[in-house]
Amino acid sequence: MSEENKDLGDMADDAMDKAKEGAENLGDKAEDALDSAKEKASELGEKASEKFEDAKEKAREKFEDAKEATKEFAEDAKEAASDFADEAKKTANEFTESAKEAFSGAGGENKKLLAGILAIILGSLGVHKFILGYQKEGFILLGASIIGYITLCFVVGTFILMATGIIGLIEGIIYLTKSDEEFYNTYQVGKKPWF
Repeated sequence: MSEENKDLGDMADDAMDKAKEGAENLGDKAEDALDSAKEKASELGEKASEKFEDAKEKAREKFEDAKEATKEFAEDAKEAASDFADEAKKTANEFTESAKEAFSGAGGENKKLLAGILAIILGSLGVHKFILGYQKEGFILLGASIIGYITLCFVVGTFILMATGIIGLIEGIIYLTKSDEEFYNTYQVGKKPWF
């Protein structure tokens, strides 16, 4: 039996040696697999890092493009606003000059025609008196018209409004039928307030 035990011991030693060899082979394979996995992970990390850097660079470029486009838009908007303001100033100046010409005493014809038409249309309010520079008479007609509107529900208000309207109509006709020189001398130089 001792020989049997010896054979069994040898067999156990052989099995043990084979197991050690197998374990070593498995360890080597595991180590190789681990090294391979590390290499792959390192490669993937490098690729991810490259992709991140590319994305970061593209984002920076897009940001710069957007910033430049915003600056251009702001400059265009400033220029358009400036042009609009200049045009508005020009139009306002033209209007002011036209109004000065229309309302200045440049000629008897302008005031004669303007005062005559306003006397016929808005004579009850005394607008034509204000155009000719007769403030007191203009306020008298305006006040009488306001009183007429306030007392319109009474019969008196109707007569007051009719009277101021007739005064305006008569003065408008007189203004328009006079010659330019006669109108200018009578109403603008001579300052005749009524009729």
